[in-house]
Amino acid sequence: MTQKLKVAIIGSGNIGTDLMIKILRHGQHIEMGAVVGIDPASDGLARAARMGVATTHEGVEGLTRLPVFNDIDIVFDATSASAHVRNDAFLRSLKPGIRCIDLTPAAIGPYCVPVVNGDEHLDAVNVNMVTCGGQATIPMVAAVNRVAKVHYGEIIASISSKSAGPGTRANIDEFTETTSKAIEVIGGATKGKAIIILNPAEPPLIMRDTVYTLSEMADEDAVAASVEAMVAQVNQYVPGYRLKQKVQFDRIDPATPLNIPGVGPRMHGLKTSVFLEVEGAAHYLPAYAGNLDIMTSAAKVTAEKMAERLLSRLQNA
Repeated sequence: MTQKLKVAIIGSGNIGTDLMIKILRHGQHIEMGAVVGIDPASDGLARAARMGVATTHEGVEGLTRLPVFNDIDIVFDATSASAHVRNDAFLRSLKPGIRCIDLTPAAIGPYCVPVVNGDEHLDAVNVNMVTCGGQATIPMVAAVNRVAKVHYGEIIASISSKSAGPGTRANIDEFTETTSKAIEVIGGATKGKAIIILNPAEPPLIMRDTVYTLSEMADEDAVAASVEAMVAQVNQYVPGYRLKQKVQFDRIDPATPLNIPGVGPRMHGLKTSVFLEVEGAAHYLPAYAGNLDIMTSAAKVTAEKMAERLLSRLQNA
């Protein structure tokens, strides 16, 4: 299969530019069609132009005026939650079947974490990539849940302050709400909670994530094996994704159970603690910006699977 589908990226900031470089270097079933921004002086638009990619600084309306727009099948939106709602509605009014991959916390479409449910929504016209913290940690909640029912899942995503751009900072509330919900919907937890920490340390620290789950009692070796297998799967498209240390366990005795609001009665079971580190590939962003790298990598692999299915249908039509 040599044919590729053209894609556009809305948002010429750090995430959009890194995603563009990944597609230009490693696109299998997709190729760059256009990059869209709103700042004519942005580094992302200048870099795209130098690399031969069509650009516009007139937002999504400008994209529709580019000659390449008729050939665009998939659009990545790396703007903000509120902007994505408007962008999706505008694009769909002109091209109802266009696919949108949402890298904001808007969550118009179903949540997508490639290693957990990536094959379930390949026909959806809009999929949401949750958040950077969600992409890093929800696979761990799901890994525990496939061994023992998870009653409660809590994640803490710690990222370098320097890797948090204006979009991230403007969407902190949406980050926590979207990630918490996705812990339940995709991870399988009865109740989810998400916390994000912007770490101002110098030199900048790479992304660190902590995942706590309270599940039914289970064999600890089976849970650890499930977590390690899931880490290996994520590592296939995010090479800097790894366990920081061995999985830790605590058994919550029935005599002194935990009382977790929103979960139900006082709970006992197995507490699992997973400590992760995400180092970026440094395609465009610094290596410490693993939080952005995991989002662009997850979005790219999702688009590749969508494109592969669409191209297969075209060949068999």
